[in-house]
Amino acid sequence: MSTRCARVPAAPREAEEVAVVATRIACAGLLACAATAQAAVLPEERGDIMYHRYDGGGVTVDGPAVLVRKNFKETYSVNASYYVDNVSSASIDVVTTGASAYGETRTEYSLGGDYLYDTSIVGIGYTNSDESDYTSNTWYFNVSQDFFGDLTTLSFGYSQSQDDVYQNGNPDFEGNIDRHNYRVGVSQVITPELILSFNYELITDEGYLNNPYRSYRYLTNPLDPAAGYQFAQEVYPTTHTSDAAALRVMYYLSWRATMGASYRYYTDDWGVDGNTFQLTYIHTLYDNWIFDVGYRYYEQSAANFYSDLFQTPSQDSKDYRGRDKELSNFNDQTLSLKLSYARPVHYRFADRAALTLRWDRIWFDYEDFRNLNDHSAIPGEEPLYDFEADVYRLLFTVWY
Repeated sequence: MSTRCARVPAAPREAEEVAVVATRIACAGLLACAATAQAAVLPEERGDIMYHRYDGGGVTVDGPAVLVRKNFKETYSVNASYYVDNVSSASIDVVTTGASAYGETRTEYSLGGDYLYDTSIVGIGYTNSDESDYTSNTWYFNVSQDFFGDLTTLSFGYSQSQDDVYQNGNPDFEGNIDRHNYRVGVSQVITPELILSFNYELITDEGYLNNPYRSYRYLTNPLDPAAGYQFAQEVYPTTHTSDAAALRVMYYLSWRATMGASYRYYTDDWGVDGNTFQLTYIHTLYDNWIFDVGYRYYEQSAANFYSDLFQTPSQDSKDYRGRDKELSNFNDQTLSLKLSYARPVHYRFADRAALTLRWDRIWFDYEDFRNLNDHSAIPGEEPLYDFEADVYRLLFTVWY
C-alpha cells in the first residue's frame, strides 16, 4: 500500500502552489497592470504550452500544460486548458512507514468563459481533476465591476467542488468531500504609479478530510519511550473552515521597473494560523526582455490535533489525531527568478510570441516534525526534519 501526499485543506492555497504550478508572463511594469485595472477588458487571445517540474523531499512531479483562449465579437471569451502531473514519490512519509514508493498520473481539464458588458465581466467555468484514487469536479463563477472612472475594481466569486476519495488496494473504501469557496476583492489605482488591492477568501470543507494512507504514531509504552512506537490511521474532523485576507501593493518605478509587496493572513478552525510575506521586482531590459526576482516567506502554527508523537492511540472517532507535516509548526522560504523574452512575429495567425523560464528554490524547516530515518534515537528525540525543493517552469506563449 502506498502513502500519498496529503491534500491538506489547512494549508493556504496561494496563486502558486508548490507541486501544482501555473505560470503566466508578468507585466513589464505597473502601467500595463493599471491599464487592466482602469477598464474592463477581456483577457488577451493567446495559447500557452508549459512544462513544469518539482523535485524535493523525495517527491518528483512533472508534466505538460496547455491553455488556449479565444475571444468573439469583443464581448465573449472562451478558454480551455489541460494539465498533467506525473508523480513519483519516496517521501519521508513513505520511507518511514514501510510503504513502497509509488508513481501515478493526475490529469486536469478546464473549460471556462467570460462575458464583457460595459464595465462588468462575468466569468464561469468547470474543472475536472482525476487520478487513480481521487476525483474532483469544480464549478465556479466570478464577477468584476469597475467604478469611479474605472479607477476602482470590485470583484467577487464562488466555487463549489465535489470530491471523491478512494484507496488503492481497498475497493470497499470511498469518501466524499463537499467544498465551498467564497471570495471578494477590491483594487484601487491610487496614483499613476501606485495600485493597492485587498482580497478575502472563505473556504468550507465537509466530508472525509484526511488521507486514507497516512498514519500517526504513538508510544508502545507511555512510561518507557525507549520501548518504541506504533502506527495507526489518522483521525480528522469532518468539517473545516478557513479565512484568508491579503493586501498587495504595486509601485511603478521611473526606470521601467515595478516593485511589489504583499502580506497574507490565514486562520482556520483547526488551530492553524499562517502568515505570508512576499516581495517582487520586475525589470524591463531593452525592448524584449523582462527579468523578475521574488522572495516569499511563509510560517504557520500547528493544528490543535497535530503531534509528532502521541502518548496513546485514539480512543474514538472524536479523538482526533494527525501527523501530517503540513499541519505542523513550520516555515518555508522561496527565492524566485524568472526571465522572459517576447517579440512581435508575423507568421500566419500569430502576432507576438514569448518564451519564459522560471526557477524557484524552496527551503522547508519543520519545528515539531521529526525525521524517523534516525533509528538509533529514542522516540521523540529524533532530529527535526527539513528539506529543499526546486520548481522549474518553461513556458511558450503565442498571442493572436
